[in-house]
Order: sequence, then structure tokens, then C-alpha cells
Amino acid sequence: MSLIGSLLRRRDIWKRIGTERLTEPLHLNVIALLVAAFGNTRAKIAFDLLVRQQHAYALLHGADLARSQGLRQVTVVELGVGAGTGLLNLCQLAERVERETGVHFHIVGFDTGAGMPPPTDYRDHPELYASGDYTMDRQALVAALPPDARLILGDLSETMGDFVASITPDAPLAFVTLDVDFYSSTRHALDLLTGPPNCYFPYVNVYVDDVALPTHTRYAGEQLAMSEFNDANDLRKLEFDRFLVHSRVFKHAEWLSHMYKLHVLDHPRRNDVARAGGVRVENPYLPR
Repeated sequence: MSLIGSLLRRRDIWKRIGTERLTEPLHLNVIALLVAAFGNTRAKIAFDLLVRQQHAYALLHGADLARSQGLRQVTVVELGVGAGTGLLNLCQLAERVERETGVHFHIVGFDTGAGMPPPTDYRDHPELYASGDYTMDRQALVAALPPDARLILGDLSETMGDFVASITPDAPLAFVTLDVDFYSSTRHALDLLTGPPNCYFPYVNVYVDDVALPTHTRYAGEQLAMSEFNDANDLRKLEFDRFLVHSRVFKHAEWLSHMYKLHVLDHPRRNDVARAGGVRVENPYLPR
């Protein structure tokens, strides 16, 4: 069975189509059908027509940022791989975006490899997640990964430091998808965002998965860990991307409410106070 066929058998997909797409203007849905039939990768991403729209958007955006700075490669990280569906989706989309932009992706997935560990306390949302959830078929997943994608398995407190030290300015971190569920795991996962500033773009798109269920709260889980990260780091701030919705064709897509930005306030490009200016804006109210 094809991937699209498998997805269309899921009730939650049809519910999402009903609540997201069918509440949008009819003419946009008609245009989307034409784009689906005849559009290129960039157009399909603009109309949210590729599976896992958040991945497609962020990969293309990261590639465009790289091109604007004369870079030809970037790094993308998934924190919490589980069965590997998201990681393989990232790999497939990266191939399409690379053909569109010429920018190459190094994709890395972090996971325990053995499912989730035991929750520590209420901050880990034990009402939602339990020890052993989200196991993977490690051998099959590794065999399915393309050459420039890899898995790093183990406790994040032990694996993240060496990886952060390996990121280089010629392939900076361009996108992060955060899906480790627990507060305790997220605290270590966010160490990914604390490396040298030139190993990131001035801002980095971060998709935060675990913020939408009824008991998710900013006092537990990933949101609490992000709040503590902001408190602990004066020059690195995670902030909800509240203006992204205004640049998208479809405004009701749920993934938009999961998109954050890491602002790298110590990035060299955000501290070049001697940069030459000269922008001139015409005033149409003045006589010519």
C-alpha cells in the first residue's frame, strides 16, 4: 500500500482535512488541486501538499537561508525518533528540497533506541506517556536510512554534548523537531541549542510536538523545559512563531501552532553594529 493510501485510511487524517482544509476559502482549495497536479516542490510546500507540512516548510526555509548566506549544506535534527516515521519523512523531503535548491541536508535522529524511560514525576506527564512507549525496529530503520542520515542512540544527557561539539559553521543547524515528550528528557535535548553561535543561523525553526493534548501545560513537559531554557540562557531564546500564520496560504493548519524559533542573539550577524546601511524608502506624499 502506498504512503498516501495508508494515510487516507486513518480517521484522524480525515478529521484534520475536515477541520483544516474544508474551513478554508473554496478558491484556495481549488487552486491547491491545480498545484497538486502541476506545481513544483516549492509550490506544493506553499500550499501544504506534502506529508508532514512542518517538515517540508522548515527544510525549504532552512535551504533558502543557507543559499542567502552562500552555504551549500545544513544540519537537521529530530529529537525523539520512535518508530522512525518522522525521520524517514525528513529524509524523503530533504531529497526533494535538495533538488529544488541545491542545498544538501545532514539529518540526525536522537533516541534511546529502547522506547521511553520511566517518567520521573508529574512534570513528565505520566498520564500521557509511559515507560516502553514508542519503541523502534532499530535494524530495519538503520537499513532504510540514506547515507547522509544517521541515528544516535542512548541517553540524551550522554550523547548530546559530543554532537553539539561536532556541528560546524559550514553546515549549521537549520531545523529541529522536538518530540521527546518528557520534561526530564527535553531538558537534555535542549542542550542542542547551546553550541557556538556561528554553528546556527541567526534563528532556527523548531517544531515542538507535545503541546496540544488536553493536559499539556507550560508547567510541565516540553513547555516547562523550554521556559527553564529561556531563563537559563540570556542570549538564546525559544519563542512561539506567532507571525508565521500570516505568511501561509492556509491559516487553519494545526502544525502552525507548534512552530517556534530559537533566536540566537549572540550570532555574529545579530551583533554587527558597524554594518554599513543606506536603505532608502520613497515617500509618495512628497512632491517629485
